[in-house]
Amino acid sequence: MKTLEQIAAELQGYDPQAISASAVQAFLSRLVTPVQAVIKLPLFEALGRVLADDIISPFDVPPHDNSAMDGYAFDGRQLTSGKALELQVVGTALAGKAWQVSVHAGQCLKIMTGAILPQGLDTVVPQEFVKHDQVGAASHITIPPGIVHMGDNRRLRGEDLMQGKPALRKGDLLTPARLGLAASLGLETLTTWRPLRVAYFSTGDEILSLGDAPREGAVYDSNRYTVFGLLSRLGCQVIDMGVVRDDPALLEAAFTQAAAQADAIITSGGVSVGEADFTKAMMKKLGDVVFWRIAMRPGRPMAVGRISSNKLVSSPAMTGASNSQKTSLPEAAILFGLPGNPVAVMVTFLAFVRPALLQMMGASSAPLPLLKAHSAEAIRKKPGRTEYQRGRVSTAADGSLQVKTTGNQGSGVLRSMAEANGLIVLHHAQGNIAVGDEVEVMMFDGVI
Repeated sequence: MKTLEQIAAELQGYDPQAISASAVQAFLSRLVTPVQAVIKLPLFEALGRVLADDIISPFDVPPHDNSAMDGYAFDGRQLTSGKALELQVVGTALAGKAWQVSVHAGQCLKIMTGAILPQGLDTVVPQEFVKHDQVGAASHITIPPGIVHMGDNRRLRGEDLMQGKPALRKGDLLTPARLGLAASLGLETLTTWRPLRVAYFSTGDEILSLGDAPREGAVYDSNRYTVFGLLSRLGCQVIDMGVVRDDPALLEAAFTQAAAQADAIITSGGVSVGEADFTKAMMKKLGDVVFWRIAMRPGRPMAVGRISSNKLVSSPAMTGASNSQKTSLPEAAILFGLPGNPVAVMVTFLAFVRPALLQMMGASSAPLPLLKAHSAEAIRKKPGRTEYQRGRVSTAADGSLQVKTTGNQGSGVLRSMAEANGLIVLHHAQGNIAVGDEVEVMMFDGVI
């Protein structure tokens, strides 16, 4: 297994003191590997999971040509350009029932949405487009010229799914639409990768848990709750380990316990240069870790590493553990050491941790698409770093999309994050943004 420094050395222009955001993303894509265990889940429990196998359609969907709307079905070859078509109505075809009687030239069937199109009938005219006449027992319709063309309003057999072809692919994230697609094939269960187990804790003597009495110089921990929300949205099994004080024994026990239970560990705080605590030292002691100053704003400091079971088994915190506990440890838990400021935690999670966790989940999803919008204000930006500014996208008077920052962009100002609906992504080489310039936005909907 390559060390993290060896992986980093393969990156072009790697510099841990000023690593680019894109280099961090490339590094993480090389570092993480998908989980291997699979589980079978009922459809109602599979939302947000990742498929572990291709799903091959066992039959055509729809299984027959059928009507796309309520109307009248007939043989479209009878249509003549510029001329009306008069047809006798000989019956009604209902959804779920096959019409058994032949329909001849000059005849048509009244048909309901979803009803099977009888052999020889290939066109449906909506009922509101025809003139209907009743003469005695005989019923006729007249179709005006140019209203429909041959083959209109027909759903073809297999146009949704074809028998023997993949309906869903291994690595697909199971969205509501994909659950519906699986249900349309009559599937009661799906084989998915097991949920990713992610342990999380905050560090620092200045952090208060909810319920603690306020004290001078201390702040309540918001990071645990934002990270919990972000992980829950991904469908991870979240292991909340609370707040860990700046004490070597407590930190070692927390890292050991986390790695024994989880595929990944996320911490906040204690990774900045010159931090007067023990978090960085304990990360180095227990694992293979790299520390970065990322050329980005907010969220400059970050640590990434692996904590292997070999080191944990011999650590004091594992003294007295049973053999079964030791042998069940993961080979290596991936460690993400995030900054302590609330906005920096969320930005680094969205930019780096979320894509890495999706890869670990076995998902083949592409990175989040960036929306293009025009800046409603001038934004100062230095080339040479990536900036993620909190913004709110809205519709301008001319119908185009515009975006404006949500005020103070300090990394500790959580309110401006709560008021945003996306992050304005100002790329590494970009400079100042003028009013009206097009920028890219990472939208929050469905993510946080």
